[in-house]
Amino acid sequence: MSDRLSEIKRDVAIANRILAGHGVLDALGHVSARSPVDPTHFFIARSLGPELVTPADLQEFTFDGREVDGDPRPPYAERAIHAGIYAARPDVLAICHNHAPSVIPFGITGLQLRPVFHMAATIGEHIPVWDIAAEFGDTDLLVRSREQADSLARALGAGRVVLMRGHGCAVACATVQEVVFTCVYLQVNVHLQLQTLSAGGEPRYLSSGEIERATTTLLQPLTQERTWTTWSQRITPSDA
Repeated sequence: MSDRLSEIKRDVAIANRILAGHGVLDALGHVSARSPVDPTHFFIARSLGPELVTPADLQEFTFDGREVDGDPRPPYAERAIHAGIYAARPDVLAICHNHAPSVIPFGITGLQLRPVFHMAATIGEHIPVWDIAAEFGDTDLLVRSREQADSLARALGAGRVVLMRGHGCAVACATVQEVVFTCVYLQVNVHLQLQTLSAGGEPRYLSSGEIERATTTLLQPLTQERTWTTWSQRITPSDA
């Protein structure tokens, strides 16, 4: 199990760096993984720029926000996002919260984000938008409490992606690799959809059947391993 813990921590560190390299994360945002030892705990980096994260920077939290090892380093303010989703979704083993600018238009207009090419099928057919003001009024838009995080998790439902109005999004998946894959191609899909719309065209979106079949293909170990290996090769062992 110690080997599995080391592997999970290394994957979380690499995921932060991959997503920083793709512009999904900048100096803010974070990736986490559920603990394989205690499913009511999760690992997430201390408050640190994603491209700087190493396994030594990870902290372990309970769903009530308690850091279990007494690590005095400042944590992320929005770690509640991860706690709320993990508590609501036993099937979710990894989460990314990011502020990718490309997704913002879909959370502040009536424009619906939908997959337009096969590599983005894993984002799902219907992407909900969560507005923190609907339940909590005027805030700084950060998810700081479990009450707010539980509301976000309800909006996410059984899906992989939920947009956060004027803020960003959360992506919840079965593996760290799947989170990275979905985040990368979510951003690509957004650019393609907006590019098509700005050119005056109406995208032909993937059908329900196409989304289902493409998702099955994309989540196969061969596809996931190929993308993860390619992207992680840009992260040297000494870095991660």
